[in-house]
Amino acid sequence: MIPAKGRKSWRDLSLGEQTATILGAGVQLALLSSALWDLSHRRAAQIRGRRSFWSVAVFVNVVGPLAYFAWGRRRTRDLASSERGTRFKT
Repeated sequence: MIPAKGRKSWRDLSLGEQTATILGAGVQLALLSSALWDLSHRRAAQIRGRRSFWSVAVFVNVVGPLAYFAWGRRRTRDLASSERGTRFKT
C-alpha cells in the first residue's frame, strides 16, 4: 500500500517521532478516560450544563477533556454557595 503524497507511514517515522506519537496517544486516552469516569460519577448538580453535551465533548481530541475539567465541573465553593441559601429554608 502506497501512502498518500506527503504522508509518512509508521516505518518512515524516526524513533523520536514514534515515541512522541505514542506518548501523545497515551495522554489523550488518559484524559479521555479520566473525564468520562469523573463525568459518570458526579451528580447532575455538580456538572455545568448537560451531561450528554459533556459526554460528547470529551471525545474532541485533547481539548474536550481539558474543557470539561476547566469549565464543565462545578467547584466545591460554587456548590456550597448555591446550596447555602436553600439548605436552611423553612
